[in-house]
Amino acid sequence: MRSPYVGSGFSRTVIVALALSSLAFTPLFAQDGPVVRLTIEEAQARALAASHRLAEARARETAAKAGVDVRASADRPTIAAVAGYSRTQHVIPFAVPGALGVPRLLYPDVPDNYHSRLDLQWPIYTGGQTSALERVARAEATAVGAEVLVAQADLRLEVARAFWAVVTAKASVDVLEEGIKRSQAHVADVRSRFNAGLVPPNEIASAEAQESRSRMLAIEARNQRDVAAAELTRLVGLDPGQVVEPATTLDIPSTAATAIDPLVAEARTSRQERQALEQRVEAAEQTRAAAAAASLPTISIAGGVDYARPNPRIFPRADRWDDSWDAGVNVRWPLWDGGRTAANVAQAAGGAEASRQRLAEFDSVLSVEVRQRALDVESGRAAIAAANDAVRAASEARRVVTERYRAGVIAQIEVLDAEFALLQAELDRTRGLANLRLSEARLARAVGR
Repeated sequence: MRSPYVGSGFSRTVIVALALSSLAFTPLFAQDGPVVRLTIEEAQARALAASHRLAEARARETAAKAGVDVRASADRPTIAAVAGYSRTQHVIPFAVPGALGVPRLLYPDVPDNYHSRLDLQWPIYTGGQTSALERVARAEATAVGAEVLVAQADLRLEVARAFWAVVTAKASVDVLEEGIKRSQAHVADVRSRFNAGLVPPNEIASAEAQESRSRMLAIEARNQRDVAAAELTRLVGLDPGQVVEPATTLDIPSTAATAIDPLVAEARTSRQERQALEQRVEAAEQTRAAAAAASLPTISIAGGVDYARPNPRIFPRADRWDDSWDAGVNVRWPLWDGGRTAANVAQAAGGAEASRQRLAEFDSVLSVEVRQRALDVESGRAAIAAANDAVRAASEARRVVTERYRAGVIAQIEVLDAEFALLQAELDRTRGLANLRLSEARLARAVGR
């Protein structure tokens, strides 16, 4: 017997629902590029090799190491070759009578003057200023090197965020597509019951509305997946047309307990930020020592060989090339500089104290950060256990409700509620697994691994 609920409006609804269902499984964007499957370790290694940010940090490290060589060369001797030419005005030659009545020229008219010199300068004592500045440069280079490692750790965490975002979105899509299949099966079941005249047409509309909502959530999840994949593609240095496929699934990690105090101790020795701050404190102390050394005497050796025409060191003056040499020791002791040295020492001491306070602040924050990350991991593991229980309970509830609905004991609204509760529980478990993976990555970053 034909059901009184079947009509032309219902037929149009079915056609529209089937069309939308076919579109639900169509990707939002067609991916034409090759698919690259990567584990999280491979993705991080690619990102470290392709990052412009790291290349900039390494360039700064190279510059800082070159600065050490500059400071180290300050106490070495320097040798320079100097040459010059000058034109002077004509003068009246000066001569004196000679022994045989021939005048002897003492100061000839030589307007063309040529000069060359091989010059030596060697600071042999600077009051410790040169060595202190060299130690400043070495500490700064070490700090910049530690900052390169900090940038690497930050990049690994950024890649981990993007990687697990892709995995999470992909798993969410799988969950939602499974929910769509269940909704479609329920729609088909309701439609068959409607054709048999057992249910009114509004129950078909309610079931189709539930399916439409599942499809809408799936479309949003696919969009999140594509956006996260594009970010991961950028981080690992691939072309935008390529597609990154994580070679990892959201499985349940180990549930071993995390001891917090050993992690805090490990972080104090492993965090590169702390090592950089320690080197900055050392650099500030050495800067103060270099500023204080400015009040001490400095001793240097100077010398050279001159080859000039005429040579002003040769008497009498003659229009010919002559050589000469000189050597000496110079001592310089600043007796009063208007308080400049004291001001420089005070400025450097203030910088050193600021660096020490920054290090102390970092230590206090570090302890709290490690504890927070460790607690996030523990709570994430507990949340996964609860989510698994929720999925089992929701699956059983859906099974029981579906059987009771088919027996005609309960209304369809309870089936829809049970279906949505199961879908929500599965999504919560997916998000819980992803949050735990991300919490573990943040804990590793906080510890300095």
